[in-house]
Amino acid sequence: MSVLVGKKAPHFTADAVINGGEFVENYSLDQFIGKKHVVFFFYPLDFTFVCPTEIIAFQEKIEEFEKRNVAVVGCSIDSKFSHWAWLNTEVNHGGIKGVKFPLVADLTKTISANFDVLAGDWDYNEDGEMIFKGGPVAFRGLFLIDKQGIVRHQIVNDLPLGRSVDEAIRMVDALQHFEEFGEVCPANWHKGDKAMTATAEGVASYLSEK
Repeated sequence: MSVLVGKKAPHFTADAVINGGEFVENYSLDQFIGKKHVVFFFYPLDFTFVCPTEIIAFQEKIEEFEKRNVAVVGCSIDSKFSHWAWLNTEVNHGGIKGVKFPLVADLTKTISANFDVLAGDWDYNEDGEMIFKGGPVAFRGLFLIDKQGIVRHQIVNDLPLGRSVDEAIRMVDALQHFEEFGEVCPANWHKGDKAMTATAEGVASYLSEK
């Protein structure tokens, strides 16, 4: 599993569905460079079980991301047509109707592969035939990307393990606090808590005031 933190987020252009039902071609995260932070997350499949709980949870907190000037973008290996159908299916019928942030279609699996969250890979069997080993879907990867397009935080969960949207917001707050004030954020830090300077004196002062 690659660690992308500190590196440029892999570039891509792909089909996407935005605003709950509008098809877009050549969608790219490059549009946010210099303008917004991005929370870019992968999920395994449309019309599944844990996935809609995460996507709806992001939508329920979308105003928290927006007031922090953060774009939330989801991605799976499904087609844009599958995304569209899921976005237009009522929640009580297994859908995610009401979700407005973009869902990227990684039908070729190249985006998942470039972010190194694909839960399997191509190989050859004893007869020289190409086969796919593992699951041809994405792990639950999440990447916090700054305005320069650099990955500053990543987390990758196995397929059964849903993520915490509140933790994603906390990481946004920590990054933005550091960018604004130059202070580092200690364990379990939340917005409004005391941070510290990255010096021995700063650590001592922080610990003495706890």
